[in-house]
Amino acid sequence: MLPSPPKRNARDEQPVALDFQATTPCAPEVVEAMEPWWQIQWGNPSSRQHRLGLTAAAAVSDARDRLAACLDVDPEQLIFTSGATEANNLALLGHARAMAEQAGRPGHLISVCTEHHAVLDPLKQLQREGFRLTLLKPEADGLVTPGQMEAALQPDTMLVSVMAANNEIGVIQPLEQLVGLCHAQGARLHSDAAQAFGHLPFHPKRLGVDLASISGHKLYGPKGIGALVIGEGIKLQPLQFGGGQERGLRPGTLPVPLIVGLARAAELALEDLNARSIRMGELRNQLWHGLQEQVPGVRLNGAIEPRLPHNLNIQVTGINGNRLQQSLRGRLHCSSGSACSAGHPSHVLQALGLSREEAQASLRLSLGRMTQEEEINRAIQTISDVVKGLRQGH
Repeated sequence: MLPSPPKRNARDEQPVALDFQATTPCAPEVVEAMEPWWQIQWGNPSSRQHRLGLTAAAAVSDARDRLAACLDVDPEQLIFTSGATEANNLALLGHARAMAEQAGRPGHLISVCTEHHAVLDPLKQLQREGFRLTLLKPEADGLVTPGQMEAALQPDTMLVSVMAANNEIGVIQPLEQLVGLCHAQGARLHSDAAQAFGHLPFHPKRLGVDLASISGHKLYGPKGIGALVIGEGIKLQPLQFGGGQERGLRPGTLPVPLIVGLARAAELALEDLNARSIRMGELRNQLWHGLQEQVPGVRLNGAIEPRLPHNLNIQVTGINGNRLQQSLRGRLHCSSGSACSAGHPSHVLQALGLSREEAQASLRLSLGRMTQEEEINRAIQTISDVVKGLRQGH
């Protein structure tokens, strides 16, 4: 009788997941925190005439306090939104229009061409409304220099938007230096911190950031919830009307379970931030060194430091990007860029000087809090095998 084949671990049958910058799974503690607010405590927090509504309102207030403590801001500075995209739109459109109304004319705006489209598209809309826009092109490492910002600032610059940490190449911008230059010129600075908050120490008030956007699903919280941090003295015009919730800046019934979940996710993220960052950095470096050893012609996109510890973005030279993605599908969960721009060559990588073909042959590999060393080794071997096969014409 032939011996039975060895049993394979169910985990080995699954593709290696390395796309945690697109989104993250909800932490079990977050799911548990949200559970009562779906069915048991289902009240509308704006219904203050009875206990069900008052209980919901108290939950929102408590979550706002806890999230504010994580960001080290006052609770009154937080406006809940459906995510970072809405927060970006409210910050950029709302503040620019308020400043233009005050000045009697549109002014000048500055951003970076490697920003997420949730920043670039609202800025294009403001251009159509008469604002002038300067988009800075970062250095080859993806970083904006203080010199570039200083040269771009003009007397009527009203608003600057710079992402805290890039969603594709993971580089961390020198926000504190950039804020100082902007404030010296009388301009305000907004930062899309969706990829930074929960993964890096991020405190808008300490940095001097005037407006900051965060998102729940990037830090093991629920999808559909985010927040905008509004600094003191910042004026905003609402984008929606009706209801008066969130100081009239974001009307609509507040999603109590999601708000509770966002606050719990933020707390969890900060509890193990330092230890997680060290572990993620070690695994990321192991991944990079392994790819360098086993995949000839692999190149790093963006600076290795300062960079998110869980991000690696690589280019595989001499490979057709579409075939690379197709060959990895089913074996490795990763992407060639932002999930919002799937199917298009990365505008971020092209801004760094890569051709369309080189951008398509690039991979964003992002680790999660549950990523194991064994999965890193499997990812290295999988990418190596696929690249070798493609180069041999298989």
